[in-house]
Amino acid sequence: QVRLVESGGGLVQPGGSLRLSCAASGTIFSINAMGWYRQAPGKQRELVTSTTSGGIATYADSVKGRFTISRDNAKRTVYLEMNSLKPEDTAVYYCNADVTTSRWISRGYWGQGTQVTVSS
Repeated sequence: QVRLVESGGGLVQPGGSLRLSCAASGTIFSINAMGWYRQAPGKQRELVTSTTSGGIATYADSVKGRFTISRDNAKRTVYLEMNSLKPEDTAVYYCNADVTTSRWISRGYWGQGTQVTVSS
């Protein structure tokens, strides 16, 4: 089984920063793409950023220039550095990873989510 565990969420003032972490554990042969999604109340889950195994990243327009994704493949961990946070960034943030768990099986996995609240 594969488990993704997010951490680092919390309450922060507008303009502040947070760093989220997502660590993968379990029966893992390899991890391809990893990314972060978020879901605000009343809205659908949206892709925030993703990165390939080689570190090529993409970002939603709403977070470009403010958020940075990175990964440590040895630690099987992906990070999300969030700067200049805005109230509209408030959401539950979910980690996602495309994981190969056996010779023939690959699928996406989700973390449990971590709450980020940006408020004064």
